[in-house]
Amino acid sequence: MPANVQFNQVQIHDRMHAAIESIIGSQQYKVWFRNSSRIEYADGVVKVGVPNLFISGYIEDHFVDAVHQAAQHVFGQPMQVAFSIDPVLFRNLRKSQLNSQADFIGKQSERALKDDGGNGTTYQPQSRTLRGRLDDFVVGSNNRLAYSIARNLVEGTMLDTSPVFFYSSCGLGKTHLLQGIANALSKSKPDVRWKYASGEEFTNEFLYALRERKLDAFRHRYRDVDVLLLDDMQFIANKKATQEEFFHTFEAISGASKQIVLASDSHPKLIGDLTDSLVSRIVAGMVVRIERPDQETRVEILRQRVAKTSHQVPDAVLEYIASRINANVRELEGCLLKLLAYGSLTKSPITTDLARQALDEHLTQTDKILTVSDIEQSVATYFGITPADLHTSKKSRTIALARNVAMFLARKHTSLSFPEIARLMGNKNHTTVLLACRRIKNYLEENADVTWQTGAGPQTRSLHAIIECQEEHLRVGGKDAALSADASESTENAVAAPTEPVPKVPSVA
Repeated sequence: MPANVQFNQVQIHDRMHAAIESIIGSQQYKVWFRNSSRIEYADGVVKVGVPNLFISGYIEDHFVDAVHQAAQHVFGQPMQVAFSIDPVLFRNLRKSQLNSQADFIGKQSERALKDDGGNGTTYQPQSRTLRGRLDDFVVGSNNRLAYSIARNLVEGTMLDTSPVFFYSSCGLGKTHLLQGIANALSKSKPDVRWKYASGEEFTNEFLYALRERKLDAFRHRYRDVDVLLLDDMQFIANKKATQEEFFHTFEAISGASKQIVLASDSHPKLIGDLTDSLVSRIVAGMVVRIERPDQETRVEILRQRVAKTSHQVPDAVLEYIASRINANVRELEGCLLKLLAYGSLTKSPITTDLARQALDEHLTQTDKILTVSDIEQSVATYFGITPADLHTSKKSRTIALARNVAMFLARKHTSLSFPEIARLMGNKNHTTVLLACRRIKNYLEENADVTWQTGAGPQTRSLHAIIECQEEHLRVGGKDAALSADASESTENAVAAPTEPVPKVPSVA
């Protein structure tokens, strides 16, 4: 903490919240910060804990400058800010969020039931506005196959009606493609009945229909269509009743030779808690991965984005931005918009020097520090448990496996020591972390599969695939190679000590 500042964590939290409220106003503060964030200072960083990824993303997109301004006011100097998922906030807010969400969905569902007469006898086209357009989709080597399939779906040139499954990391165009298909069908084939929804919307509507005994109307909306487009399918994976309902919806649409298009952030075989019966039907169709765009594609994305504005940006500037931002399209476009705003504010021409100045500030302010909380949230979501389960003394097959994976990833992708990880993960003994890393490393070397129990039954996956899936989701890369090597060396040289049992995993040839 700066030498001139002597606050405890409670005072830091209160002062940061008061400063943020004065900057963004009471209304925005109540919605996004008052009960949805916990702010503390640690290791030279102002850490903003939030209950879920949605709130984290929204705050970072809309209020990151306000948080930095508040931190500078409280600490008297510019501070680095990091965002992470706080398990305590996640648990505290979940009930109230679900209640308010259920009320909202209830009102929406009642309106939908009125639109279709309440008995599912007529079809009403969706009235929601979808932003994605296929004509705006920038095609490159990373997504050419996915785009071609989307076009074929719209033009009716597919060889059959096999299900289509797009998957990629966040911000690479899955939602754009699905919405583009829906908009293209509305424009070129108005008689085609389609339904677009997210996994969360499907779940909420199903639960409301179940509670209100209106399943017939719900099934009519989702099954009596020519094309069903379901985004963020991973949301239904650990919800047994919802997944069973979707399975029957899938069967009904496929049985009628209609089209299903799905999107998720992982390959269907790597979505935790997804039943084998559903996975087998999905992989029987076309499973298409969208890769990260290359330099040329990123430049073209920026060029098209600039064309929609009144600004003139030299190609050299676009190439510089594209060379510095390669995570996803959203961040790429966000950086461009910030540069244009910066140029307008300073009344300066857009040059490479200006871009370098604005972009360096952008990367400094938005660079995320990977924390144990991030890893716990990701691993817990995959295995269908809560982050709090990882801190308990429970030794069930699922929790023990998830705990070992989380400890391994924490050691590999953070600079924390074994004792520090042990303390953050429920005040465990440091040898627990040490042996967890050793076990996972040995299983990876043996290319072993692991089995755990879920609400949908036992699941078996390659441990290599699980680790790769988690690392891709956490967006960790080559910068962690040194940490990985250090973790492996420390594990090899450490002295073993008794600790909790881990599920015995068979080796595979």
